[in-house]
Amino acid sequence: MMIKLFCVENTNQLGLPRKKQRRKSQSANLRGANLGGANLEGANLEDANLRGANLEDANLRGANLGDAYLEDAYLRGANLEDANLEDANLRGANLGDAYLEDAYLRGANLRGANLRGANLEGANLRGANLRGANLEGAYLEDANLEDAYLRGAHLRGANLGGANLRGANLGGANLGGANLEDANLRGANLEDANLEDANLRGANLGDANLEDANLRGANLRGANLRGANLEGANLEGAKGIKLPIINIQGSRHLIFYHDGQIRIGCNTLTVAEWLDIEKARSLGKVDSSYTEEQIKEYRVTLSNQQNS
Repeated sequence: MMIKLFCVENTNQLGLPRKKQRRKSQSANLRGANLGGANLEGANLEDANLRGANLEDANLRGANLGDAYLEDAYLRGANLEDANLEDANLRGANLGDAYLEDAYLRGANLRGANLRGANLEGANLRGANLRGANLEGAYLEDANLEDAYLRGAHLRGANLGGANLRGANLGGANLGGANLEDANLRGANLEDANLEDANLRGANLGDANLEDANLRGANLRGANLRGANLEGANLEGAKGIKLPIINIQGSRHLIFYHDGQIRIGCNTLTVAEWLDIEKARSLGKVDSSYTEEQIKEYRVTLSNQQNS
């Protein structure tokens, strides 16, 4: 039986962006209201119930919608530039072609939402739930999606250039043809993700989980893959990837070799460093309680590979 152990970075110790100040007011009940084309610039709709409301082409620039209930709301083409949507419930909402530049969506629930073609440049979506959301062709350049949940999301053709996706969960997401140039995907989960023909030039994929990911035809020139897990990944026709890539299953952890570095468990070192008996013994006992027999097993395997 193969036991797979992955490392998860503790992102909770990172400095968190300061929350915007919000004025408390009595919650408005606008459920199912027809506000299409309405001018609500700067309006305070904190905690408002807007479930199923029609806000097509509405002007909500700078509006306060923190904690608002917008499930299944129709916001197609709406202007939400610089709006506050922190912790708002937008599950199943239609935000197709909406304008959300610099919007504050930290912790928002956008599960199953339609954001196709939306402009989210510079938006803050840290920790947001975007599971199964449709972001096809969306513009997310320089957006903050750190620790966001994007499992199964549709991002085909999306522009994520320079976006922060550190620690994001993109398992099974469709990123075919997406632009991720210079994006930060450090520690991100991309297991089973589709990255066919994606542009990952200069992207940071350090310690990312790319197990069984489809990277066919992807551009990885200048990308950082140090410590990344590429077990089972499809790299056919990928550009800029340094070969060979070697995977050997040991009794405790997978041995992964790429670009002169070997990753065993949570540690990435050079071959020479792993063959340093004192260093190997120290890491093995401190990190994973390896037995002397297991340490010897890994040393023999690495020695054989070095001499082959």
